[in-house]
Amino acid sequence: MRWMATVGAALLAGFSVWGLRASSAVETQTNLGAAARVPVIVELFTSEGCSSCPPADGLLAELASRQPLGSAEVIALEEHVDYWDQQGWRDPFSSSAWTARQYEYSGKLHSGSPYTPEMVVDGMAGFVGSRGAVARQAIEKAAAIKKTRIEVSDISPLQNRSLACKVSVERLSSIAPRDTAEVVLAITESGLHSAVKAGENSGAELHHAPVVRELRVIGVMGKNGEEGFQAQPAVKLDARWNLENLRVVVFVQERKNRRILGAAAVKVTQ
Repeated sequence: MRWMATVGAALLAGFSVWGLRASSAVETQTNLGAAARVPVIVELFTSEGCSSCPPADGLLAELASRQPLGSAEVIALEEHVDYWDQQGWRDPFSSSAWTARQYEYSGKLHSGSPYTPEMVVDGMAGFVGSRGAVARQAIEKAAAIKKTRIEVSDISPLQNRSLACKVSVERLSSIAPRDTAEVVLAITESGLHSAVKAGENSGAELHHAPVVRELRVIGVMGKNGEEGFQAQPAVKLDARWNLENLRVVVFVQERKNRRILGAAAVKVTQ
């Protein structure tokens, strides 16, 4: 495990969607009849320049593919930090935005300086990302907590390779005192891989779990979460992304404490 201490900052641009449709598996996730499957956000801060990261990438991919894990529906977010990019290999999926996000977690989880690989479950537990037993225990614990229900629906095609969708969030069952709850939308892409030519993983063919391509706040829950939330965000897809491998993830997260209160995901298709 390598410890790094490079501060990153980023501003995320807004984006619109082209061809988005909820898959049947995700639809059941938001139905009352599927209450046993509780969505849990599992984030992995990783880098292709880190020799300790491939096992953690593999663990996240396994957690995402072997569904459900007990009562949990794992929603995987693989976030490639950029502080390894000066060590001989520039990670093509890295972003200073994910570095900044990890630094926020470091302050709240008391984990010291950011490191890779680090896994964070529902914003509440952070640990070395290759520890499978610890990951499963944290996911099962998160799945036992009541979550806010989120739906993504009413998909409407627009011009310029985009479409709008409706995001609905029910009122929050709980929120930390003097905190606010942000509604966050992310795009992930699965099936990504790289033939690494330099750095600690030189010569390796690396395969990834769903990689975060975009992430932004689309709103804030009103009156300390006592009111529900609705929005019609627009998402624009980069032409380089494989449409068949994309998902839209929506989750509610406390701004200060970083706890994730609910989540849902839909598949993007043509």
